[in-house]
Amino acid sequence: MSASAILKLQKVGFTPEQVEALADFMDDRAATKADLLEVEHRLDLKIGAVQADIAAIRAESKADIGALRADMHSGFQILEQRMTIRLGTMLIALAGILIAAIRYLPQHP
Repeated sequence: MSASAILKLQKVGFTPEQVEALADFMDDRAATKADLLEVEHRLDLKIGAVQADIAAIRAESKADIGALRADMHSGFQILEQRMTIRLGTMLIALAGILIAAIRYLPQHP
């Protein structure tokens, strides 16, 4: 507590014991500018660490999404190849069935 604050308290009727008790209380409980600056500095450090963590998670997520897209693309290519092969197989089987059916149809004189 500053000297001017002590004088002001005594002028308005505080006893020296009350002023001393209030000064002790303020010294124990009140935060100084230095205390606030220290807290601000620690918060800045923590915020910086959290921001770095977020940036790392974003980078990791982007890499994971890129890998997932590549896996999906190759999976779609394999699926497309399988569907093409199945469709081709069905067309060949259908052509064989049609040829066999035409062969065994009765001949018209």
